[in-house]
Amino acid sequence: MRLGRNDSCWCGSGKKYKQCHEAFDEKIASYRRKGHIVPPRKIIKIPEQISKIRESAKINVAVLDAVAEQIQEGMSTEDIDRIVYQKTIDLGGTPAQLGYEGFPKSVCTSINEEVCHGIPSKDRLLKSGDIINVDASTILDGYFSDSSRMFCIGNVEEDRKKLVRVTKECVERGLKEVKPWGFLGDMGQAVHEHAVENGYSVVKEIGGHGVGLEFHEDPWVGYCSRRNTEMLLVPGMIFTIEPMINMGTSRIYQDRKNGWTIYTADGKSSAQWEIMVLVTEDGHEVLAW
Repeated sequence: MRLGRNDSCWCGSGKKYKQCHEAFDEKIASYRRKGHIVPPRKIIKIPEQISKIRESAKINVAVLDAVAEQIQEGMSTEDIDRIVYQKTIDLGGTPAQLGYEGFPKSVCTSINEEVCHGIPSKDRLLKSGDIINVDASTILDGYFSDSSRMFCIGNVEEDRKKLVRVTKECVERGLKEVKPWGFLGDMGQAVHEHAVENGYSVVKEIGGHGVGLEFHEDPWVGYCSRRNTEMLLVPGMIFTIEPMINMGTSRIYQDRKNGWTIYTADGKSSAQWEIMVLVTEDGHEVLAW
């Protein structure tokens, strides 16, 4: 329904539309008329929602902090799952992964050539030399958060250490491009260029996503894009930056038995860091890392 200029603004501020978001909406419309992809209003978070999403993200960060304090050689990925579940519950949240589309655990634990969606198991023990991505997601009072970190276990070879480091740098390069009235493609190109410059490839089929009111929202976030393309970034958008960077080929395949875990096609290692970022009036705010 189209708002009149004297109607209450859709953001819940209590102000008249003409005094609040009318100019904002017109600016978005001007980009649409030029042929750009623009965000639908439903994914633009209002201040009350942002505040609640921020509280969910605090739990998500605390959960990954707990994993960082305890992760070590010899523990099982099931042990990591127990840490994530208990810490999340203790802080008043719920693990978002648990039961999501049938996923059986509270966290994804992806080791070495596992690109993402590794399923915790009591039989999978961490060994010296492993690199592992721990991907945790949280629901608090109906609001979602999502982030992941890489961990190096024991004595890790230099080529794997470099992969982990460069992947984090890719996220940092992409984050610098997140600003209002820019484009998702600006971020995606920055990520992709840094990966390729270091001799790596970027997974094309799996990307980041909007998050906050749902676990996965629009937009889909890719990292093989170009500047001035993809969705327009506007204040109030929240999404993840989580490139999956491979040491070898970008090709991947899915485990047919468990239906979840994604692997590199050539068996070489993959790394991923995931952050959750809010577009603000003057740049961005990292909500979870």
